[in-house]
Amino acid sequence: MNKIIVLGGGKIGAAIVELLGSSGDYDLIVADRDKGILDLLHRDDVERQTLDVEDAEALRKLLARGDAVISALPFFLNGGVAEAARDCGLHYFDLTEDVETTRRVREIAKGAEQVFMPQCGLAPGFVSVAANDVARRFESLETVRLRVGALPQYPTNALNYNLTWSTDGLINEYCNPCEAIHEGKPIEVLPLQGIEQFSLDGITYEAFNTSGGLGTLCETFRGKAREVNYKTVRYPGHCERMKMLVDDLKLGQRRELFKDVLETAIPMTLQDVVLIFVTVTGKRAGRLTQESYASKIYSREINGTTWSAIQITTSAGVCAMVDLMRESILPMKGFVRQEDVPFDKFMANRFGRYYAERRRPHG
Repeated sequence: MNKIIVLGGGKIGAAIVELLGSSGDYDLIVADRDKGILDLLHRDDVERQTLDVEDAEALRKLLARGDAVISALPFFLNGGVAEAARDCGLHYFDLTEDVETTRRVREIAKGAEQVFMPQCGLAPGFVSVAANDVARRFESLETVRLRVGALPQYPTNALNYNLTWSTDGLINEYCNPCEAIHEGKPIEVLPLQGIEQFSLDGITYEAFNTSGGLGTLCETFRGKAREVNYKTVRYPGHCERMKMLVDDLKLGQRRELFKDVLETAIPMTLQDVVLIFVTVTGKRAGRLTQESYASKIYSREINGTTWSAIQITTSAGVCAMVDLMRESILPMKGFVRQEDVPFDKFMANRFGRYYAERRRPHG
């Protein structure tokens, strides 16, 4: 499996192309509807195709040339790509945080002879691998708490935030219902609620409910854990100001306008940090015990170009999954969950190692 088609050449797609392309083991075709985006790609050893993925015939014609497809597209386009991948016999990977999209991909994967693996980024994605690894060390589980954030190193505005990835995905997380387990039963909770504060490395953060970050963990831990939840990490004050925009100004009901407001007013940054904080409580040797996994990953230079921490972690996640499947470490057909991946195998992978490296902040 060497011929990989990457759909979407934006922030994350470009990082995927850089990592896979520099490995020397993959032939890449990158497709985007915007030729200007394709022209910005750093690598000269990849084929570029201008393509509108909503053109079903053109999409299938392109997919017929590959062994696997990685969708780095907005979540609402992934269902059509997954259907085309099944028709064309390609393995399928995506980065979606959208719950409904993942359910659709799962339906498409039923009876398939190839792999369908959505949610291969950071959260959902790697955080499920880490959480499952910590949880498996317990005889019984009480709580599984996942906290993840992509934050600017140097916040300067009232939101204490800069754009670091897909604005569509960000709005989706802030506006859609959130899955959780409470008292052993799956429930839905409201986004931008459940605010809490914690400190890590002497810095105070807040965390609150957002949609999609648990991936399939509610299913995995149903009947096994009393409480399971996911919250996004931000600097203090962000949640209250965002609630004003989403609820009081009703921008949550006008998402295109919300997107325009954010992208017009909030600059993006490459100087970011990804924070991962997983805490599991349960019984071990008959005693109530807590164990945590914590990590910070900073933006850095790769092959002469500075990449943000969210670009690195998201692209490394999906590239590692493609690599592990190529090595037959993953299940080789059907729907594959993130927590099906052994933590040690992921961290030992050449792309997964980006999660293990400790480097000083770049810039």
